[in-house]
Amino acid sequence: VQLVESGGGLVQSGGSLRLSCTASIRIFSMDVMGWYRQAPGNERELVASITTKRSLSGSPKYTDSVKGRFTISRDYAQNTVDLLMTNLQPEDTAVYTCKGQNGPRIYWGQGTQVTVSS
Repeated sequence: VQLVESGGGLVQSGGSLRLSCTASIRIFSMDVMGWYRQAPGNERELVASITTKRSLSGSPKYTDSVKGRFTISRDYAQNTVDLLMTNLQPEDTAVYTCKGQNGPRIYWGQGTQVTVSS
């Protein structure tokens, strides 16, 4: 299983970016998918997650620092999980990585760099 991220880049403070994670298998075969980030010197942290298996319910989850600014969504037709990031701040600078989980099996993408300049 491969997860490929796209949409990272350089943006000014207050700007927006949309990250997209494309899977090599149908996302509805995953239980849950999410976005993590890791800044230099910091541990990797969960940014947002969403259930992708149609039989599972539940609301998307967000870490407190991005609530109200970031939105995670799934698109079964495009087979992607996107992360819309608005009002970006320099502290959002990190490598953002997509993760998929199906039972005990976990898959990671390679990551995409997001840099927010002040």
